[in-house]
Amino acid sequence: MEERQTLKAITVLLRASQSIQDVVKQEVAEYGLNPTEFSVLELLYHKGDQPIQTIGKKVLLTSGSMTYIVDRLEAKGYLIRKACPSDRRVTYAALTEAGYRLMSCIFPAHEKRMDELFDGLDLADTITQLKTVGKRAEASKKFN
Repeated sequence: MEERQTLKAITVLLRASQSIQDVVKQEVAEYGLNPTEFSVLELLYHKGDQPIQTIGKKVLLTSGSMTYIVDRLEAKGYLIRKACPSDRRVTYAALTEAGYRLMSCIFPAHEKRMDELFDGLDLADTITQLKTVGKRAEASKKFN
C-alpha cells in the first residue's frame, strides 16, 4: 500500500472511531452514564458476573480506573461486588436488577443504532482486515 493511502486509512479509521464514540456518548448520556460505564454494564449484561480484574482487560481500563467505574456504578445501584467463594483474592461485579432493567431498556436501541451505522458494509472482511492491522501493531510493539 502506498504511504499516502496508509496515512489516509489511519486518519479515516481514527475519525470513524471518534464519530462512533461520540454517538455512544450521546446515547448513554441520556441515562446518566458515560461510555466506559456503559461498556462495563454491556459486558455484564451479555456475559454475566465477571471478575473485576477481567472486566478491566476486556474494556481496556487500568485497575485504578476500573475501581473508579465500579464504585460509580455501584453508587448508582446498577452493580454490586460479590466475593468469589473459592478465592478470596477475586471479587466479581454483577448487575443488580436495576442494572439489568436499564440495559434491557438501552441495549436494543443501541444495537439498532450501531446496525444502522454499519448497514451495507461487508463486516466480515472489515473485521478480518482490522484484526490483521491490530495484530501487526501489537507485534511491532513487542519487537521494536
